[in-house]
Amino acid sequence: MRCREVVACWDDMRSGAEPRREHVLAHLRACADCQAAYAEFEGVAYCLSCLPVAPPPQSLVPRIMAHIREQCEQLHVHESVSVAIYQAPIGRLLVAYRDAGITAIRVDRGEELHELVAALERRIHAVALPLQQHVPAWVRQGLEAFFSGRSDVSVPLDLAYLTEFERAVFEAAARIPRGEVRSYGWLASEVGRPNAARAVGQALANNPIPLLIPCHRVIDCKGRLHRYVYGVELKRRLLDLEGYQQEETRAGMRTS
Repeated sequence: MRCREVVACWDDMRSGAEPRREHVLAHLRACADCQAAYAEFEGVAYCLSCLPVAPPPQSLVPRIMAHIREQCEQLHVHESVSVAIYQAPIGRLLVAYRDAGITAIRVDRGEELHELVAALERRIHAVALPLQQHVPAWVRQGLEAFFSGRSDVSVPLDLAYLTEFERAVFEAAARIPRGEVRSYGWLASEVGRPNAARAVGQALANNPIPLLIPCHRVIDCKGRLHRYVYGVELKRRLLDLEGYQQEETRAGMRTS
C-alpha cells in the first residue's frame, strides 16, 4: 500500500471497520514516516475522545427550524398539488393544479406513472396528492379549447413558484398567436433582455406548462424548429395542428 492510501484508512482503523487492517499495519511497520504520523494521529484522536460532549445551545434548534421553513417557503415544497390524467389528441397528459390554476403539465413519453409524477414534483417543488380519476371541468375545458383552437375559453395558470424572469418569458410566449411563430430573439426583446436569447431558450426548456404556455411556437432565427423537450416531431405536430405553414411564414417571421 502507498502512504496516501494508508492515511485514508486511519479513521476506519480506530473503529475496527477497515477491511485492509493487516495491510495497513504491515505498511506502518515498514514505513517510519507513516508510523510517526499515525502515532500523532492516535494521540490527537485520544485527546478529542476525552473532551466532554457539550449539549447544543437551546437557541440552535429553533434557528435550524426557522431556516428550514424559510427554504421551504422559497421552494414552495410545503405546498401540495392535485394531479390527474387527461387523454389528449397527442397522448396522455399528467396535469397538476391548485385553486390558483394549472401548475404543471407533463406529456407522457412512455414513462411509468410514478416517474411522471416524480418528474413533475421535482419541477414545481411540490408534493403530489393521490391521483384523481378525472381532471376538474375547468381544466378539461381549457385543454379542449387548446386542442380545438377555440379562443373563447381561458384557463388560469399558477406561475407563483417561478422566478420573475421565467414568468416574464412565459407570459410573453403565451401572447404568440395560434398558427404563428416567433424567434428566441423576439422573445428576449419582449421581456426587455434583447441579448438574453440563450437565457430565454433555457427558460423555455424548463417550461412547466407546455401547450398552454406555447413554447412550441418559438423557433430559431433561421426558421428552424430547433429543439423541443418532447422532441421536434411533437413540436411539428403541434404547429401543424395549429395551422402553421412553415414555408409560407418563414420570411415573415418576427425575429426582433
